[in-house]
Amino acid sequence: MVRQREFDKEKALDDAMELFWEKGYAATSISDLTAIMGIQRPSLYATFGDKEKLFEAALRKYTNLHASLIRTKLQNTTSVKEAFRNLFEEMVEEEYKNKVSKGCFCINTIVELAPHDEKFEILTREHEMYLSVIFQETLLKGIKSGELESNLDVKALAQTLVVALIGITVLLKSHPERSFVDKSVNLILSLIKQIEESSD
Repeated sequence: MVRQREFDKEKALDDAMELFWEKGYAATSISDLTAIMGIQRPSLYATFGDKEKLFEAALRKYTNLHASLIRTKLQNTTSVKEAFRNLFEEMVEEEYKNKVSKGCFCINTIVELAPHDEKFEILTREHEMYLSVIFQETLLKGIKSGELESNLDVKALAQTLVVALIGITVLLKSHPERSFVDKSVNLILSLIKQIEESSD
């Protein structure tokens, strides 16, 4: 028997993730995947299953990396308000640096597949909730430090910030006027102060 050539499975998955992220599920063919992953069809099917299973594996890897990156960014700044401002502003800045916006792989999946496929509806919803938990942890850190009021509705604000993050990310794919986005980000971040005041 001819032994199949071994390959780096994690690198192949990373390559598939990048391609799915750029083109989406429907526009990515098996031929596209084998070409960028540097493997033959039998190896792809034997290792990852069919195209849908490969996409699921790529999405799961992305959401883990994305959540970890966001948590790190929020934890690296002492001020909670400044941490959220940096998160949103850096996201906007990064998108305007690129001629073509890839957006967020998970959010792209929310738009493309979640309305029609229960599996991806659940997977993307899980990521949304996980981001909400990360945001809640950060807001609670602000309460503990005294930066935020103790009666702040942490869960409601965290969920609102997740909704805002998703909305802005989708909007950025059309490259709207920068001032339009910047003003929206400023208003969204002012919610932290507004909710504090309305809770008094």
